[in-house]
Amino acid sequence: MGKFLRFLGIFFMGITSALIILSGVGTSCVAFSPDTFAVDSLAGIADYQWLYIFYVISFILFGIMGVRATISLVRGKENAYRNTIIVLVLSIIVGGIHTATSRALRNGSSMPLDIIVYTAIFTLLLFLLFNVPKIKQMVGFEEGGSNGKTAAGGMTAIVAGMLVASVQMWAGPTHIFDGVNLADTFHTQMMVAGGILFFLGMGVLVYAIIKSAPASVPQEKGVSA
Repeated sequence: MGKFLRFLGIFFMGITSALIILSGVGTSCVAFSPDTFAVDSLAGIADYQWLYIFYVISFILFGIMGVRATISLVRGKENAYRNTIIVLVLSIIVGGIHTATSRALRNGSSMPLDIIVYTAIFTLLLFLLFNVPKIKQMVGFEEGGSNGKTAAGGMTAIVAGMLVASVQMWAGPTHIFDGVNLADTFHTQMMVAGGILFFLGMGVLVYAIIKSAPASVPQEKGVSA
């Protein structure tokens, strides 16, 4: 049960961090070039460019902090749990304000930011559950040794890479304006970043499997005739 909970926590924290970064990068188009994307549903954003630049910087920063926290969870570093909670709380607060702002300026529309905020809330609740004494003892995020955490980190990187590489597909339906899919603005960059994450995750996963293999193979010693 402990290994499963560790996997679940690392997985959701990694995915949440990736989504937070994607939200910041995705908002940068409108934040830094509001006149370029001055369609009717986005016209109100131009007057609040400074606020959306703040959202971009905050979310990219929180996402990077989230990635660092995820790596700390995988490695069992001190304060990994505390840093995870801090990142999630900050992301939810700023994300909630961002959602309210977008709904006010975009005629009630704020997707897919809603999904990202809900994911962060779910991940926060999950980690708060991990702080229950008996569950905390089973999970052991800040204990040394891999305890299956390396494999969880690899799987997280694989899924995060797939999310990044396919962002134009799953975020596209809410980002098509005047026939243009704004979620595909950074197509090459997203494909490269997603590919790097995917293959990095594959490498980490294979390493974890190879590393754990000898321990599962019984050694035959001292066989007497």
